[in-house]
Amino acid sequence: MRHTSRVLQSLERQVVRAKSTAFIGLGRMGSEMAFNFFSKTFAELPDTHFVVCDALPASAVAFRQNFVSQFPGAHIDIVRTPKEAVLASQTVLTMLPSSPQVTTVYSEANGVISALKSLSAAELTRSLFIDSTTLDVGIARNVAAEVISAGAQMVDAPVSGGVTGAKAGTLAFLVGGTEGAFELSQPILTRMGNRIIHCGPSGAGLGAKICNNLVLGVQQIVVGEAMLLGQKLGLDPRILAGVINSSTGGCWASSVNNPVPYSLVDKSPPCERNYEGGFATALMLKDMLLATDIAASTDSPLPLGKTAQQFYAETLRHRPDLAQKDFSSVYERLEQMRREN
Repeated sequence: MRHTSRVLQSLERQVVRAKSTAFIGLGRMGSEMAFNFFSKTFAELPDTHFVVCDALPASAVAFRQNFVSQFPGAHIDIVRTPKEAVLASQTVLTMLPSSPQVTTVYSEANGVISALKSLSAAELTRSLFIDSTTLDVGIARNVAAEVISAGAQMVDAPVSGGVTGAKAGTLAFLVGGTEGAFELSQPILTRMGNRIIHCGPSGAGLGAKICNNLVLGVQQIVVGEAMLLGQKLGLDPRILAGVINSSTGGCWASSVNNPVPYSLVDKSPPCERNYEGGFATALMLKDMLLATDIAASTDSPLPLGKTAQQFYAETLRHRPDLAQKDFSSVYERLEQMRREN
């Protein structure tokens, strides 16, 4: 009887696990992504189970309370470790700050890899991991190799679109992995974004993301420089922004994330909220460091990229209060430099 009971419990766990998705990492981006995915999935499949896990237990509790208040009847559990999340869920999404946290969640004690070792061959084959963290490409490839070697599938799927895109469900996902893993991840990612791009094998999504953010990081500084210079020349910020955005200087950093309040008609960039609610300057510095590090390892010159990375670092040395503000707040450092001069 005991043997039969254990078999039934195991089968029941496998059935529940197959219908469960876990989300690990509920920061600014992760919480919005998880909310979109859970809400859209719940609307289509009300018997789906959800699991959340965060290094700050209070964040997981707050997320669950908010979600259940808007979707009564939803099955959402909180677990303490990534290992518990994997044992409970066939699909696991992670959105973490950077490389050290990914290493901790996947490779250290009570992490993903240790959980995979206790799953059956059938459970492993059906398990899918999607990591949307922007991190070192080499570490990402090593983690993916560990997961795949254990018998599961994994893609790197960093995002473009920021907190605004995460909230609106309009993110672009830049995916790296096998064709089969990409096809498995695509319907999941479409519940959080509207552009899902397969960039190539493991690590390719991250490579594309790092290159994209390299461009963005440089652009945001020069847009701030131009807007400040224009005002010194007597130009109205709204007129100058309109000229740039309709001319060859047009770019996202100016047309959507312009750093000067009220320079954009019918838009409300972070600068109009004291630079709150955007992509943190500290995270942009992290991405610029990833770009300069990988450029050094591949002997690829980055004269502008390196200068931009140094400027973000200098900005946070002089204005540490801008670390969690949107990265367009580098404009405030430029203004500070003008006053000092």
